[in-house]
Amino acid sequence: MPRADAHDVGRKRIEPMREIIFDTETTGLDSGSDRIIEIGAVELENRFITGRNFHVYINPDGKEVHAEALAVHGISNEQLEDKPKFREVVQDWLDFTAGAKLIAHNANFDVGFFNAEFARLGLPPIDPDVVIDSLSLARKKHPMGPNSLDALCLRYAIDNSKREKHGALLDSELLAEVYIELVGGKQARLGLEVVEERDFSANADEGETGRVTLRPRPEPLPHRLSEQEIAAHAELVAKLGDKAIWSAGTQKGG
Repeated sequence: MPRADAHDVGRKRIEPMREIIFDTETTGLDSGSDRIIEIGAVELENRFITGRNFHVYINPDGKEVHAEALAVHGISNEQLEDKPKFREVVQDWLDFTAGAKLIAHNANFDVGFFNAEFARLGLPPIDPDVVIDSLSLARKKHPMGPNSLDALCLRYAIDNSKREKHGALLDSELLAEVYIELVGGKQARLGLEVVEERDFSANADEGETGRVTLRPRPEPLPHRLSEQEIAAHAELVAKLGDKAIWSAGTQKGG
């Protein structure tokens, strides 16, 4: 069933581009033995933050949180005792991410942990074609670095003052803003939309839409300078003499 908020263009429904910015916290660094203990994710549609999030803490099923990991994210074993296990939340995660691109900072780390969790449940791994590594994007755009999440927040004037420790949802929220900057999303929003041209005549085929075209303006925009301003400019150029670059440019055709 199509999403209720898909956009109608003529008679054709165009699904929005969905991207999920996500992050995990884990008991340690070894995806083969350590476990995911927190998942946070933020949904984007057409590079806009929708406000739909995913956040859950996860019981690591008997795996202890390493002291080094605890120092990074501050999530203790005691805090996780009453939380659901991964197998209890996996379907919610799959439903939330269905059909979307997945974006993470240093994505190999997070995807590796997800794939290990999926393997324990007999589920297929994440398709690498749907994964985008924002760290790789940042390194291409800013090859001199640094490109940590904190450094990128500083570069793009994104307030990360609440980030005293790593947290999957907060980090995802910050990364969503960083990612939009990395891909030029804010500038892209300023562009003009392409409008689909439809044939609404009685003989138009009921099942098809018309072609997509970019139509020229019916009338050119009026000149921004008044006749008085143009005359004043010409008078100023004349006073500059024949060697003035504007005079030379005028002689060559402008």
